[in-house]
Formats: sequence, C-alpha cells, structure tokens
Amino acid sequence: MSELADKTAGLLVTATDTGVGKTYVTALIARALCDAGRKVGAYKPVCSGAQVGADGRACWGDVDTLTAAIGGRFDSERVCPLRLQAPLAPNVAARREETQIDFERLCEGARWWQGRVEILLVEGVGGLLCPLTDRETIADLAGALRFPLLVVARLGLGTINHTLLTIEAARNRGLEVAGVLLNEPEPLASLCGTEENPVEIERRARVPVLGILRHGRSLPTRADGSAVSIDWANLTRCP
Repeated sequence: MSELADKTAGLLVTATDTGVGKTYVTALIARALCDAGRKVGAYKPVCSGAQVGADGRACWGDVDTLTAAIGGRFDSERVCPLRLQAPLAPNVAARREETQIDFERLCEGARWWQGRVEILLVEGVGGLLCPLTDRETIADLAGALRFPLLVVARLGLGTINHTLLTIEAARNRGLEVAGVLLNEPEPLASLCGTEENPVEIERRARVPVLGILRHGRSLPTRADGSAVSIDWANLTRCP
C-alpha cells in the first residue's frame, strides 16, 4: 500500500458491533472535512444487506449516504465496489450468492483513491473482527491499509466491555487506535449508568474518547453536554 501512503492520509472507521452507526459517523466526518475545504474520499469495500425499492430494484442506503457525503463527486462504484444482498457477514452473504470475495480486489479499491483525494475515510463492516472473506477480517484490511482506527461504540450499558475488547484486539494486531466516539444510534430512555463510560474507557484503554453523539445530532458533546470540537483531519495519517 505504499502508493496510497505517498499522498493520501486516511482513517478507518470501525465499531464494537453492527448497527452502532459507522455510516452515520463516517458521513458526518466526511461532511465536516469537506466543509473545511478538504478533498475527501469515502470507501466501503463491501456493503451487505440491500433494500428493495418500490420499483423492485435493490439499493444500498449506506453507499448512497457516503456518496452524498463527499458531494457526489465520485461514482458510487468507487465508494463501494462490492454489494451483496443478504444482511450477513460479507463472506456468508457471498456464499449465498455463490461467489467469493477477493481480498486483493478490496485493497485495490482503496488504492484507486491515491492522488485523487487528500483524505480517505474507510468504513468497515460490522465490528473489527467481522469476516470479510473466508480468511480475512476487517482487522486484516486495516492492517493492509495501515490507517489509524476510529472506534464507534454504542452509547449505553455494556459499551465499556465491548470497547475495551475491540481496542485490545486492535492492539494485538499492531493497529493504531486514534480514538473512540460514543454514538446513540437509537434513542435511549435514560442515560443513567452511562455517565462514567468515557472515563472508564479512557482510564483502562489509554485511548481518548473524543466525544458523544446523541441520537440524530451532528455535533458531538462531552459527557456533561457541553460542545466539543474534534479535529478530524488531525486523526488521519499517511502510513
């Protein structure tokens, strides 16, 4: 991946689980960077789980969201080169469609962005150890790209364990974790019991919790609700 490193910095957005809000967060970062005048690319190597429109045609909402977030300047096929119907781990969904996923093809999809953008945001699938192929996981893709990780964790009870496990798995593979963002993908009835999550995660993992995204909001806050400004470009790195 040396060619990619020459000109393009990057950040890989992963999560503690599926449905935590990776696409929402990746799109939010992309829009913020674009608004700051940066030339940004978005890449989701695989999207599994199609929605069927009224016309009977399959569509992938995550791909549309990311394509729009970078201003629609790049073809959606470049944003996501491989799309699968079933909402399953990519290798399992591919098996149902009697096809195989070529890991090198997914890496080539990232290389295409080299020299075309300043910053490439890569969104993973599911959690860090979600299978991509019958051999490789998202962690292997992160290792190939050598971009730092942003871990999106669910705001709520249980997130300390899931977040620490994700960070430990990343470190065991030599991956750099740039930070954690706590996201509220669905409205919580109460935040009771979650107030100490950022403190515990930072203390135990020695990784910064960059902020909290409440449901439907685009600006992160601290645990006390005060606004926080995140320098997204500063989190990216050329490997």
